[in-house]
Amino acid sequence: MKTEVINYQYKDKDYLGYVAYPDKDLAPLVLIAHTWAGRDSFVEERAKDLAGLGYVAMAVDMYGDGKIGNSTEENQSLMTPLVENRDKLKGIINSALSRGKSLQGVDANKVAAIGYCFGGLVVLDLARSGTELNGVVSFHGLLMGSEIAEVGINAKILVLHGERDPMVPLDMVDDFQKEMTEANADWQLHSYGNTYHAFTNPDANDPSLGTAFNEDSNNRSWQSMNNFFDEIFT
Repeated sequence: MKTEVINYQYKDKDYLGYVAYPDKDLAPLVLIAHTWAGRDSFVEERAKDLAGLGYVAMAVDMYGDGKIGNSTEENQSLMTPLVENRDKLKGIINSALSRGKSLQGVDANKVAAIGYCFGGLVVLDLARSGTELNGVVSFHGLLMGSEIAEVGINAKILVLHGERDPMVPLDMVDDFQKEMTEANADWQLHSYGNTYHAFTNPDANDPSLGTAFNEDSNNRSWQSMNNFFDEIFT
């Protein structure tokens, strides 16, 4: 399996993506948006997993220069400016998408994006920006609403949510569902019982933050993603 770090730009700032390639000549592209910690080993491993399934997988960099946070406080300081400036967030992820579609061996007619935690918000905003792609998948993502482009939402949406996630309370889930329905989006939300935030990450066990790995929900959500890809790439 070939992997490499690639460069792309948004408003003269450099961003460093990590790409894993499958052993095939032409394949769908899957972007991977990171948690608040930055483009770390967790999303790089997911890129390798996806390449093993036959996709060109690009772990994006939302902070620039491959910046990774080293503490809860630093992670928060990196994420907050983008949560508060959704236009900039959408600009960065769309730049990453454009770069990904230019990669060798990518079938530009088959494109998806997945994201974890903060990255879930990122890929949902990619869909909200009206960009043409097949679908997006949010794993325990933040579900705060944002402006939707005049062209509407052109991607199918799959949200994989922990029912006990303290960062995404029920009123936020309800508001998100209303937002998607009013936008006439093709959306679905799977809620996993007895499941907290960051349920896909074995290292994310912090009761003070409400994060806990859940093996069953992790496996079920990955299978749901695969089923979704089978649908949107057929």
